[in-house]
Amino acid sequence: MARFVVDCETLLRIAAGEVEVSAAHQLVAPTLVRSQALAALYGAARRGEISPAEGIERVTRINSLKVRFLGDKVLQRTAWRVAEQLGWETTYDAEFVALAQLQADAFVTSDRSLSRVASGLVETTTVEALRTA
Repeated sequence: MARFVVDCETLLRIAAGEVEVSAAHQLVAPTLVRSQALAALYGAARRGEISPAEGIERVTRINSLKVRFLGDKVLQRTAWRVAEQLGWETTYDAEFVALAQLQADAFVTSDRSLSRVASGLVETTTVEALRTA
């Protein structure tokens, strides 16, 4: 069994049925990913990429996924340090990296730039790792 931190794009792909996660894995994410996913789905519906009904259905799926959402003060402090260390303007991406440092075996992201930078601090991987046990 492996524990993976998933980013917003990965979570959206799981909710859309594009990625099936092996039952052998546990998923974790910072609590901010819920707001990111909600905003992304709302934006997609506003642009006509998905229907509002599909957007709401995917939000419902995200809320029913077996993902542990975390956002405690230890995560916040660690994210602060990660953002400082990497010279980032915000702590948003740092929360994912920090959570991987604290709670996971690897960080799953399709953002190549983020993966490249984060790989200096944590193990990174692609969604393919979620499919296999």
